[in-house]
Amino acid sequence: MQILLASVLPKRSAITGPAQASLTLYIDRCTRYTPTAYRTFTSESALLEFLDGATARTRPYLLLTDSTGQQLSSTELAAVVSQLFDTGIQTLVFAIGPADGWSPAARKRADKTIAFGRITLPHELAAVIAAEQLYRSLTIRAGHPYHTGH
Repeated sequence: MQILLASVLPKRSAITGPAQASLTLYIDRCTRYTPTAYRTFTSESALLEFLDGATARTRPYLLLTDSTGQQLSSTELAAVVSQLFDTGIQTLVFAIGPADGWSPAARKRADKTIAFGRITLPHELAAVIAAEQLYRSLTIRAGHPYHTGH
């Protein structure tokens, strides 16, 4: 399975500085376990068009982040990721939404919606948290001690 961490950011915005360094660090770590990439989309519709145009054998699994989503522990998120590996999903798209929130169409298209708590986070921080949690999920699945601190 390949993983795409996707952010919906307007053209004038970008993840830079320490946030970019941290994001790159965790994406690189994820690639030790499975092909992983980060991509920005300038609009929600661009992300949905990308998903609709996917040519994989299975449609991409869309996991949205939203403050109204289900709150999961790291081990629960790891279980979701592991299940996707086991069921043959080819692509997981882990998406961080637009500043004004996801539209009803995106929510309908989503396979799962999760929250990093009830707080609202800036895109830069949400992307780093998502990348770290993906890495943590992959290490839990692999039995690596990263999650337990050993």
